[in-house]
Amino acid sequence: MVRKIDDIPVNYIEEGEGETVLLLHGWGANITLYRSVIDVLKQGRRVIALDMPGFGKTPEPPKPWCVDDYVDFVLKFIASFSIEKLSVVVHSFGGRVFFKMNARENLPFTIERAVLIDSAGILPKKTFRQKASLRCYKIGRAFMSTKVMHFLYPDAVEDMRRGRGSSDYNNATPLMRATLVKVVNEDLEPLIHLVKCPTLLIWGDLDTATPIGDARRMEELIADAGLVVCEGAGHFSYAEQPAKVNGALQVFLGIN
Repeated sequence: MVRKIDDIPVNYIEEGEGETVLLLHGWGANITLYRSVIDVLKQGRRVIALDMPGFGKTPEPPKPWCVDDYVDFVLKFIASFSIEKLSVVVHSFGGRVFFKMNARENLPFTIERAVLIDSAGILPKKTFRQKASLRCYKIGRAFMSTKVMHFLYPDAVEDMRRGRGSSDYNNATPLMRATLVKVVNEDLEPLIHLVKCPTLLIWGDLDTATPIGDARRMEELIADAGLVVCEGAGHFSYAEQPAKVNGALQVFLGIN
């Protein structure tokens, strides 16, 4: 299905009946990757899941966005359904959107429950080596950007970027790269304690993108939170261990 929000045609699905659950996907993902999760949720809930701008079948935003821009957009999307209360299930980048949305004052709906799967939001502390490497990179980039060096080695700066960039960065378009830079450099840890609804954390203990330490920190900061650890799973625990994750979802959300 498609619904236009701010002149952006949003690809989304709406399945099942009952209380509403909103699913927010991770960076570089789309709603089709969460099919098994959606199939479980729709057994006892009305599930709404969208491809956020720049992902799946939804076009890119008109300019590089920050997390707040995505929050504004998701709030408008939710408003188009006239929803008064909902639960949320988020993965990775979707967690960033949730934390900032939850921190907004006077939301027009109530968030009843939250499920955070390998959620992003805590900015990792840089080691001395990482700081030194970044400084060397910036110096090298500035040098290779001079007219003479750019003439002699026109691809050098882009090669340097690719060498340092993550797969998410390297696989993104220029606009979405700029968006990613805005998104990942924001530390949302100060907002996490504002989550007051019952919250379930589901995490792979081998997650390197959002380490298990992030989950334990979130569990400390959220007053009513519990953690389910998927041993042997990485950042996509819902796909690597679907039986365990889907079972936890059913129990937490009361889906028979």
